[in-house]
Amino acid sequence: MIASDIHGSAYYCQKMLERFDEEKADRLLLLGDLLYHGPRNELPRDYAPKKVIEMLNEWSEKILCVRGNCDAEVDQMVLKFPIMADYLVFVTNERSFYATHGHKFNEETLLPCVKDSILLCGHFHVPKIAEHEDYVYLNAGSVSIPKENSFHSYMIFENDKFVWKDIETSTVQMEYQIQL
Repeated sequence: MIASDIHGSAYYCQKMLERFDEEKADRLLLLGDLLYHGPRNELPRDYAPKKVIEMLNEWSEKILCVRGNCDAEVDQMVLKFPIMADYLVFVTNERSFYATHGHKFNEETLLPCVKDSILLCGHFHVPKIAEHEDYVYLNAGSVSIPKENSFHSYMIFENDKFVWKDIETSTVQMEYQIQL
């Protein structure tokens, strides 16, 4: 399961963890902006960073995470899983995946990606699929503060397919099948 931009919302963090459990996902990949709402955002529903800390720490052994622009070193002091990496790389089924928040590396400012890779981002709060010549850009959207009339979202990755779902209803909103 892939999610981004919780921004301290206890309500949406709880929804995300409920969906994680329902989906029977192996890992939860968080694409940053976990606790702080950010200076340009309104407070999300049930803004309670301390509750979010408790909830995420309960699942710490299942969480992989990258640092968002609203995440700070002080956040790392209270979270029981690493959050300070600007990006992470993993390979599955001979395909490279690059996960980053999106404020440093994104469609316009690429990581040194290899051909045919998948770039996973958050930051912009809008779910998106963009096929480029050398890579595919996928944005998870936002768990708590969706923008541009998008939905409160998370993604599932299984069998070379990405599925974006509404966090309130778990209904499928978008899909992307990796071309092998």
